[in-house]
Amino acid sequence: MIVVSGPSGAGKSTLIKASLQAVPELAYSVSATTREPRPGEVDGVDYIFLSRQEFERWIREGRFLEWAEYSGNLYGTPEQKVEEFLDEGKSVILELELQGARQVQLKRPDAVMVFVRAPSLEETRRRLTGRATETEEALESRLATAVGEVAAGDEFDCEVVNEDREQARKDMIETMESIVRGGKDAARP
Repeated sequence: MIVVSGPSGAGKSTLIKASLQAVPELAYSVSATTREPRPGEVDGVDYIFLSRQEFERWIREGRFLEWAEYSGNLYGTPEQKVEEFLDEGKSVILELELQGARQVQLKRPDAVMVFVRAPSLEETRRRLTGRATETEEALESRLATAVGEVAAGDEFDCEVVNEDREQARKDMIETMESIVRGGKDAARP
């Protein structure tokens, strides 16, 4: 199990997609969320989009490996699909915010923790603003959260700094290949 976390705007999704294309032993766990889909997002592919009521029912039913509230929305990892991938011998990537990453780390200490960040908070702001998908209030909330997330980077087994897109892509793929072949110890810097 591989947990990829980091602040909004760090480029986690892009780097994960590149890794999935390059490393056939990887599988991606689609998270569930109560947030509204962004333009172009597909239910069941990008996220499993649930109403808050449905999400809370899933919590009561114990269907999540982890779940957390982030910027006013709920996010969680459906456990059944993760277990199916692991049973098939795949290494599963979970893209999680810090609260969820910490929950997985407690439940699954064997999980490899990968932190992705932009080179600076200024760059994080620029990327989030460039998305133009957030209200000013949501943007400020995500930036405030990012400060705490960057401070937690030392809780992770390794870090990918996404400054140069192509270099970050190479670094992420190398990291994933090392993890698939050597496990948690291979991820250490």
